[in-house]
Amino acid sequence: MQRAEALASFRLAVGPFQDGKIATQLTEGNLEQSAWRIADPDISTLAMTQSLRSQIAAAGYKVIFECETEACGGYDFRYGTEILPEPDMHVDLGDFRYIAAERAGPLGVEYLGLIVSRSPDTGFVQLTRIGGAATPQVATSTKTPEPAKPGTFALKPAPVAAAPDDLGAALDLGQSKVLEDLVFSSGTSTLSEGEYASLSALAAWLKANPQQVAMLVGHTDASGGLAGNTALSKKRAESVRQTLLTRYGVAAAQITANGVGPLAPRASNQTAEGQQQNRRVEVVPTSTPE
Repeated sequence: MQRAEALASFRLAVGPFQDGKIATQLTEGNLEQSAWRIADPDISTLAMTQSLRSQIAAAGYKVIFECETEACGGYDFRYGTEILPEPDMHVDLGDFRYIAAERAGPLGVEYLGLIVSRSPDTGFVQLTRIGGAATPQVATSTKTPEPAKPGTFALKPAPVAAAPDDLGAALDLGQSKVLEDLVFSSGTSTLSEGEYASLSALAAWLKANPQQVAMLVGHTDASGGLAGNTALSKKRAESVRQTLLTRYGVAAAQITANGVGPLAPRASNQTAEGQQQNRRVEVVPTSTPE
């Protein structure tokens, strides 16, 4: 998946999430974002990062910030950073790494942001580049790369398998899944009464995997203020959690709830259809219970 925008402004993360915010650098120029999936069940985020880091250096970039999961700020860093939508890009909340780098280009400073994560059998890479020159391409091989000329390192996308439609299958692969059938009372955070196939499937998966923990993440469209939308999204996720506990008998230790408001849209907020798609609750497999 690729996204391109001419003459854009982009806040690149150059520090961890702390004191309620992520340190960013305002960058400007031609913005290009790409995501790749690497079909390798044995590849680790460290192996991917080491290979890519050496190629970044060979291309003339200087690393200005680097972190891994907890040092980045975990959940808050991931949802405070612009990520391309699933299934093209997936970030495991318990296993990701991030690099920000810069170099002097013919039209000024060029910036690069790289986030690496994985599911049980697939590696995921997202490259964000902003500046005036052509986007560098990064090789996904874990082998030591051949020396590359600045600006010419090659990132070849691996064949992409279709994301599973089944909720349990997606969670088994470490992928998040939107609970598409949920209905909330208009203007409230209360989940409407009724049976929901997605919650039945989620409850069945949690009961069949008592060692697993999942997080419900609420999302809103961009209408209204950030603080209000974030609070609403968290309340809706918590409403779904309470329904899972009381109606479906899920163990409290296996399910958590949070919300990110409008910070992770999956469609444009410029249309009513896009806004509807952005108002959702998704389930994210996170870790094993304490």
